[in-house]
Amino acid sequence: MRKKPFRTLSIRFNRHEWAGSFGDIGTDLPLLVGIVLATGMNATRIFIIFGIIQVIIGFYYRLPMPMQPLKAVAVIIITQHVPEGVIYGGGIMIGLIMFLLALTGLVDKLAQFIPQCVVRGIQLGLGLSLAKLAINSYIPTLGPTGYLLAFSGLVTVLGLWGSDRLPPGLFVIFMGVVYALFRQEPVAIPPLELHFAFPKAIDMWTGLILLAIPQLPLSLSNSVIATKQTIDDLFPKARVSFRRIGFTYSVANFASSLLGGVPLCHGCGGLAGHYALGARTGGSVIIYGSLYIAAGLIGGVLFAKVIYNFPLPLLGVILLCEAAALCSLVHDQFSDTLALSITLIVGGMVVCLPYGYLIGLCLGTILFRFAKMLVLPRKGVEKANE
Repeated sequence: MRKKPFRTLSIRFNRHEWAGSFGDIGTDLPLLVGIVLATGMNATRIFIIFGIIQVIIGFYYRLPMPMQPLKAVAVIIITQHVPEGVIYGGGIMIGLIMFLLALTGLVDKLAQFIPQCVVRGIQLGLGLSLAKLAINSYIPTLGPTGYLLAFSGLVTVLGLWGSDRLPPGLFVIFMGVVYALFRQEPVAIPPLELHFAFPKAIDMWTGLILLAIPQLPLSLSNSVIATKQTIDDLFPKARVSFRRIGFTYSVANFASSLLGGVPLCHGCGGLAGHYALGARTGGSVIIYGSLYIAAGLIGGVLFAKVIYNFPLPLLGVILLCEAAALCSLVHDQFSDTLALSITLIVGGMVVCLPYGYLIGLCLGTILFRFAKMLVLPRKGVEKANE
């Protein structure tokens, strides 16, 4: 199959793109709100910058390529109440390191050295982690009402799965919007405060140690390598390189950090989430980003109320769709025992171990290369793993 440059792909704004536009909200929104609550950063500014970058990425890639808060960074910020200057410094350092990896071509060499079965393991582990998060942390909230919402959402998704006329994701989002609008929770929108952030040298250094180093293994495995593989899986006609993903990752972090936003990344989970709910073009990401811009720029109490009060159980349903899309990608490893074993081992490490992405990436690659030296060459998907 001949691939096309991604810049020649079309952008649509039909009902499928609207349904798929919320495919990544289950991971984005809780992290953004958590960062705001932990640090006191200006929520309006964060939402607007986050939305603008989504829109730019949607027009640039013309695919449902997500931008999402850096997960490891977000967890550290939320749990340790990291100062704003360190957050901006960490984002700049993360972007700088990824830029150098892309510029020198090291990101391509690292990606080519890592077997496909290891990437599949990372995708599997992320999918299982999202499912675990949805079941343990999202669906149980709101008590019996939450379980009823989640059950209704799951029935809707399963009943309409594969429908072109009635995208299931659109119905799930509609249910969440109706619930959020009728919820009697007050929403205060802070005034917009735009400023350029120029972190001090000590903030850059602290951000490197505290935020960048723990995040980079996850970014390399999930944001670059696994995202490129997911594009190849879901959009086989699109031609997107590891280096291109690394560059846009870098530029997004430079822009977001200098403008006072949060560090961002691409992610295979978000891509799979948009796709699972119906997105096939960059229109979904443009719609998604525009809603964040509207929530902050228009001063829309209505938009803000929906974003802040969207029910977590339905976000859990969206996460389960995202998880299912990711886990289904491992099917091409079933015909090879070695590849499947490595995939399952890496997936288990991602779910069960601290820094599981880094450990799984390194140990999975070593195990596969070592096994290749001990056994005869195998047929089937092993060729793709070389």
